[in-house]
Amino acid sequence: MITKTQFKAGAVQFDIKNGDVRGNLSVALGHLGHLADQGACLGVCPEFFLTGFDNENMGRLMPAVKESLQSLTEFARTRSMAVAGSLPEQKGGQIFNTLYFIDRDGEIRARYRKLHLFPLTGEDLHYARGDEMVTADTSLGRVGIMICYDLRFPELARRLFLDGARLFVLSAQWPLARVAHWQALIRARAIENQAWFVCSNRAGTDPDRLVFPGSSMIVDPNGSVLVMGDDKPGIIMADIDMDLVDLVRQTIPVGQDRRGDIYG
Repeated sequence: MITKTQFKAGAVQFDIKNGDVRGNLSVALGHLGHLADQGACLGVCPEFFLTGFDNENMGRLMPAVKESLQSLTEFARTRSMAVAGSLPEQKGGQIFNTLYFIDRDGEIRARYRKLHLFPLTGEDLHYARGDEMVTADTSLGRVGIMICYDLRFPELARRLFLDGARLFVLSAQWPLARVAHWQALIRARAIENQAWFVCSNRAGTDPDRLVFPGSSMIVDPNGSVLVMGDDKPGIIMADIDMDLVDLVRQTIPVGQDRRGDIYG
C-alpha cells in the first residue's frame, strides 16, 4: 500500500433526518462527490450521518444501513477517496456507535466503537460501549479515530498518539450550546498530540429542537485552524502535508520528553 504524504482532505456537514437512511445517504454522497471532484483523498462525515439518533427505531434501520455501507465502499473505490463516518453497528444483540474508515480502495480499514457515550442525551441508555481504542494504517498514513464526546478525554487522544497516530478523524453531533468547547478542544488535542485533525459536525436542528452549528474543522499539528465551516450544509477542504507532523514533533519533542515513568 503506497502512503500519500500530501493530499486534500475534507469534511461534510448537513442536517441529518432521523430515520431517513436513503435520503441521508443521497445527501452525504452528493457532498462527498463535490469533495472528490475537487481532488480530495479523504472525506469525513458526521456522527450517525445515515440515521440520526433515531434511538427507538435503530434496529429496524439496520438492513438499510448495511446496504448503504456497501454504497459508501463502492463510492470510495470508484472515486479513490477515503470515507470516514459514524454509523450504527448491530452485533450480538447490541447496537454500537461505530466509526468506519473506508480506504481509497473501498476496503474497510477500521471499525471503532465509541468508548464514551454521552449521558446528557441518554446515549448510554440505547447503545453499547466499545472496549478498545483504534488506530489504522491507511493509504493516508496512520489514523487515530474518535467520535464526538471522546474529544473531552485527552487520555484517549494521547494513547492514539502513542500508538503512532499522525492524523485524527472525528465524527460528531456537537450542539451549538457548547460550540466554543468544540473549537477549543480540537485545537488542544491537535497541539498536544502534534497531529492533523479532520473533524465533521452536524449542521441543523433535530426533532427535540437541539441546534447543531456545523463548524466542521481541519486543524494542523501546530493547532492552526486551516478551515472551519459555517452553520450551513456543505463541505470544507484543506491541503494536508503529513511531513509537517515530523517537523513539529522534532521541534518540540513531547513524545520523547513525556514522563511515562511517572504518569503512565
